[in-house]
Amino acid sequence: MGATEPDEGITLYEAVGGQPFFDGLVDAFYEGVLTDAVLRPLYPDDDLAGAHRRLALFLGQYWGGPLTYMEERGHPMLRARHMPFPIGPVERDHWLLHMAAAVERLTPPGEIRDKLMGYFVPAADAMRNDAGPGLQVGPRR
Repeated sequence: MGATEPDEGITLYEAVGGQPFFDGLVDAFYEGVLTDAVLRPLYPDDDLAGAHRRLALFLGQYWGGPLTYMEERGHPMLRARHMPFPIGPVERDHWLLHMAAAVERLTPPGEIRDKLMGYFVPAADAMRNDAGPGLQVGPRR
């Protein structure tokens, strides 16, 4: 197995070295979020660490790791969980900017990077609700 291409029969989770990769990916992603004037207001201060942990666990599980996210939170229900937050094209683009930067920082060009971004682009678009300014922003649950 090369660093950029998982062998047949192993998960991407295994190919990247397990949960530490996803923890690092989310760390790198949140470095951008914390200074982003569009995204930062969507992350309540009292739940920032929780949102960080949930994303890392979700990504690890999604890519073949342990079912910790499901055991703690139940079915991901990504669209429903993001519905309380105003997510339009601008928010999606800012989210993708920071996630793409994190992926590029932690992976060399190749199959793993392509697979990650092949998931993140449509997933970010699926979270759009194009809510107007009257939407009440509250804590993530």
